Amino acid sequence: MSQTNNSILINLGKAINQIVVGQPTLIKQTLIALLAGGHIILEGVLGTGKTLLVKVLAQLIQSDFRRIQLTPDVLPSDITGTNIFDLNTRDFTLKRGPIFTEILLADEINRTPPKTQAALLEAMEEMQVTLDGKSLPLPDLFWVIATQNPLEFEGTYPLPEAQLDRFLFKLIVDYPEQTAEKQMLLNRQSGFAAKRSDIANLKPIPVPR
Repeated sequence: MSQTNNSILINLGKAINQIVVGQPTLIKQTLIALLAGGHIILEGVLGTGKTLLVKVLAQLIQSDFRRIQLTPDVLPSDITGTNIFDLNTRDFTLKRGPIFTEILLADEINRTPPKTQAALLEAMEEMQVTLDGKSLPLPDLFWVIATQNPLEFEGTYPLPEAQLDRFLFKLIVDYPEQTAEKQMLLNRQSGFAAKRSDIANLKPIPVPR
C-alpha cells in the first residue's frame, strides 16, 4: 500500500468512526474491501448501523450512491432498468435502474428471489449490464454492499454459492459496547441525528479516481 493510500484510509477511518461509533474493526475491513475493489456482505440484526456506514462512506468520498430495498416482489428490471416505448418518438428509451451507480447498497439481499439476486451477478463480475442484447458499462468505481439479517429466515432465499463467490468479505456487525452506546447518545444530544441532511454536511475527503 502506498503512503498516500494509507493516509487516505486513516483519514477515512477517523471520520467514519466519529459517526459510526463502536465499530472500528468493521470500518477497517470495509475500507480494505474498498481499496481492493471487492464487494461485501454486512450481516447483522436491525439497528446496528449497516446502512449508516455505507451512506457516510459514500458521502466522504463523494461517490454516487443508490439503495435498493430488496423484497420478494422486486423484479430484475427494478435493479437493472428496462427499455420503455415512447409514444411520442415511436422508439424505445432506456430507463436505467439503480444499479447504474458507484456505490450500491442492496439491503436485505436474502429477502428477494434468486432470479432477482442474479441480476447483480453480471454487474459484479463484468462491470457491465446487458439489456436487450446490448452491454452497458458501469462506472469505474462500482461497489456492491449487500446486507442481510441473520435472524428471521422465514420467507428468505439463501444466496447460492455462485453469488457468494462474487463477494470478497462477509462481515459480521455486532452490537457496540456500552461505552459506544453512551457516545451515540452524546452525539444525538449534540445535534447529530444521522439524517440525510446531517450526512450531506460531512466534509469530504479527497480520494484519487
